[in-house]
Amino acid sequence: MGVKGYLIRCGRLIDGTGAEPKEDAAILILGDKIVEVCDWGEASKPEGVEVIDASDKTVMPGLIDAHVHFSGGRSHRFGEYILVPEGVRLLRAAKDAEEALKAGFTTMRCCGSKNALYLKRAIKEGTIRGPRIVAAGYVLSQTFGHGDMHYFPLEYAKMLNPTICDGRDECRKAARLTLREGADFIKVCTTGGVMSERDRPEFTQFSMEELEVMVEEARHVGTFCAAHAEGTEGIKNAVKAGFKTIEHGIYLDDEAIDLMKRKDVILVPTFSIEKQIVDHGAEHGMVEWGVKKAKETLKHHIESIRRAYEAGVKIAMGTDFGTAPLFKMGTNAMELRLLIECCGMTPMEALVAATKTAAEACGLGDKTGTIEAGKLADIIIVDGDPLKNIDILRDVNRIKVVMKEGKLEVNRGI
Repeated sequence: MGVKGYLIRCGRLIDGTGAEPKEDAAILILGDKIVEVCDWGEASKPEGVEVIDASDKTVMPGLIDAHVHFSGGRSHRFGEYILVPEGVRLLRAAKDAEEALKAGFTTMRCCGSKNALYLKRAIKEGTIRGPRIVAAGYVLSQTFGHGDMHYFPLEYAKMLNPTICDGRDECRKAARLTLREGADFIKVCTTGGVMSERDRPEFTQFSMEELEVMVEEARHVGTFCAAHAEGTEGIKNAVKAGFKTIEHGIYLDDEAIDLMKRKDVILVPTFSIEKQIVDHGAEHGMVEWGVKKAKETLKHHIESIRRAYEAGVKIAMGTDFGTAPLFKMGTNAMELRLLIECCGMTPMEALVAATKTAAEACGLGDKTGTIEAGKLADIIIVDGDPLKNIDILRDVNRIKVVMKEGKLEVNRGI
């Protein structure tokens, strides 16, 4: 018979709730669930349970990136999406998923990529290794929207993205199409963006009537909508329409911040991708208009997110990563440092953003994100104290153990 479960002795337990760390704690795991969290001296050890001695380590929930793209990109050349065969990009994305898991990420929300619809199934059935994936699949965009590849003829752009839609009826059909393809939630572009050629982040996309139809279709099947939303009006429209999360949020005003707080909407800033574009985009051959817009928006972005944080808006960690080398999967913990520096978060608040709040952004707050009885056993064991040095989470060699649903996925020895 195999191992029935695990009893972990924790030198330091950070449970993801924001509570003070517990010293010399115990976590009892049976099957895929956490069944008890207590002091080590009070722990019971059922028959068939293996003890993991992490008495000199930090134990915490698996990390969650609430905004990635499993694109399978390996350069920042303008034409890679077209020039590299889809099958090759899917195989690369499978490798990226494995690298993310090795780095301590047990859940990722993919905010747009057909690859993720296949990866999540292959991971779930055990064919390949990777984090739990919550996938959007196709991204809904209006004609001349952020998800419409402006540099192609419209017919070809629609072939690449069949959820380009205009008007209530087309928006309803596009929402149903992406759900039919296997999407777990609906991703919508309610504004322009940095990396779309002919629009700008400030541009408003879709009408309120169109957005409300998408939210209705998501609600009918028990899921939610996430908004690529950078401009002020598009952010507010998404919040008013009933979207669960706002991605990026570059140009927030006081009204938008107040709306988000009152409606309990989660903000996913994705500082990492913007910082990487600004610092290294030109040297890696990124398109000039994309680098230029990133440089224009970064200061506004930091100011907006800091004001939202100070006002008490919920913030979840997300990177927008998925293309190597600048946005390499497995380097996602970069965002933790930026949440501290750009928002003013404490290290503990940054960890909550990457666990509890990120789980909520994925629609999985009742299943993962914290170490509590009844939750899935998504746990990492870390050499060192991330509350004293958040950057140790960027060193995969210090992520000694990665457990997902009670299964040891990574064991570098403790």
